Amino acid sequence: MKRRHFLGLVGATGAVGLLPGAAWGFPRLNLEPAPGLERLELSDEEWRERLTAEQYDILRDHGTEPPWSSPLDDEWREGEYHCAGCDLLLFTSAMKYDSGTGWPSFFEHVEGHLLTQLDFSMIWPRTEYHCARCHGHQGHVFSDGPEPTGLRWCNNGLALTFIPATA
Repeated sequence: MKRRHFLGLVGATGAVGLLPGAAWGFPRLNLEPAPGLERLELSDEEWRERLTAEQYDILRDHGTEPPWSSPLDDEWREGEYHCAGCDLLLFTSAMKYDSGTGWPSFFEHVEGHLLTQLDFSMIWPRTEYHCARCHGHQGHVFSDGPEPTGLRWCNNGLALTFIPATA
């Protein structure tokens, strides 16, 4: 059993029952996939062929890249951010802002292209989000973002592909 799953089990059975939901301070989002969006399911071997080892760790094993390691954190050109696993559009440059956290951050996402779930890997619950097509782990969403949403979609740069706008 992986440490992440063990801690999740401990957190789910212990801390969840002790704290009221409002006390957790994490965004509770009920996102639905876009109508007609079909799930991409590949074997573990197919994912390993498609992704780099680092991308596989993040997208398939819920890893996290070190802060300030992604060039996408400093990417400010007009364009689109797609899932590195399946090329689904997740964010646009108009949704991006500098959170100062060292990861590419967005205050909004393309509706129907992300799904959320509770993550107990750090014991304290967080809201984790995934690509709605391939279910690749992207990052976590927090309630400390700018207006108009107040959300910070904190993304792993290796889980994204940036496509610059054409002039």
